Amino acid sequence: MGRLFGTDGARGVANSELTCELSMQIGRAAAMVLTENLSHRPKVMIGMDTRASSEMLEASIAAGLCSVGADVLLLGVVPTPAVAFLVKEYGYDAGIMISASHNPCEYNGIKIFQSTGYKLPDELENEIESIILDDAKVPPVMIGGDVGRITRSDTAVDDYIKHVLSTIDVRCENLKIAIDCANGSSSVSAKRVFESLGADCIIINAEPNGVNINADCGSTHMDGLRKCVIN
Repeated sequence: MGRLFGTDGARGVANSELTCELSMQIGRAAAMVLTENLSHRPKVMIGMDTRASSEMLEASIAAGLCSVGADVLLLGVVPTPAVAFLVKEYGYDAGIMISASHNPCEYNGIKIFQSTGYKLPDELENEIESIILDDAKVPPVMIGGDVGRITRSDTAVDDYIKHVLSTIDVRCENLKIAIDCANGSSSVSAKRVFESLGADCIIINAEPNGVNINADCGSTHMDGLRKCVIN
């Protein structure tokens, strides 16, 4: 496990441990490492979950990436696997997911995917850490037309759902399925996927407000889903 990146990215309490300054440094260092390993201007996509801090971290990471010359595509709220799929589908050089999985809303995290959709190799994570923690290299400062540009995707969720459905060769008619979205990213996709397969869905905890993610719901609080299934 690295000093900054753990087994599932960099995590901590947002704006306390995982600050805007640190997330911008991660963006700058990642853009520098990508630039050194590519023969073209890096393209990086960013997805996020529904936490109140995700938009803040998205902005600081994107600013860091652009300041070193990477172009950024903002996917908005998407499930983590969507970034892993879309980075390869869209032909991007890296994907970043802002999420802290099952942790409470005050936590957040930054996970980086390589162009293949898999986790960034340890050696590249170590290089990013060295730039941030050891000042091993100083990321360049771009000016004028060399500054990266930011665009937004309006089709990321649709493209991901289309892919998911293309991998399933069964139907769910006559099935009544309870789904706990934990007020997280699956709130934008789970109902659409299962209803497209013909299921009769009962959706709970799919009204995220920035602070209710995983609050008495989700994988660590199963009582609500259990009661829903029994009733």
